[in-house]
Amino acid sequence: MIRPYTPTDKPSLIALLKLNIPLYFAEAEEADFIEYLEQHLEDYFVVEEDNIIVGAGGINYFPDEKLVRISWDIVHPAYQGKGIGSSLMQHRINYIRKQPGVNLIVVRTTQLVYPFYQKMGFKLVKTERDYWAEGFDLYEMHMPLPEL
Repeated sequence: MIRPYTPTDKPSLIALLKLNIPLYFAEAEEADFIEYLEQHLEDYFVVEEDNIIVGAGGINYFPDEKLVRISWDIVHPAYQGKGIGSSLMQHRINYIRKQPGVNLIVVRTTQLVYPFYQKMGFKLVKTERDYWAEGFDLYEMHMPLPEL
């Protein structure tokens, strides 16, 4: 089940992030994630299975640039490779397509996860070494949306 985030989800999401440190996130990113949840959250969704949060991911809006940014995708390690991330990404793409004035979806990820986004239809446009933290490079990817 994919549903909107509620503030009561925060402890579970922090625990979910910690399960993905240090493989997919740097330890220093925990504070960034907490700040995101408390101050920069726009649309954020969680994936539940048997009342356990197994995935999450957000959307941030930049209307002046007619784009949205996919933010803070996290999937429980035991559930990776089982379609959770793909379902969550497709849910957000469908959601974004209903928003007026958006013609580009941007995701900023790492060298570790960018192949997932390529499979979802994103194209690599930029890389920057050690952007997030040492050993975590920026891979910026774009998915243009047709004008509606």
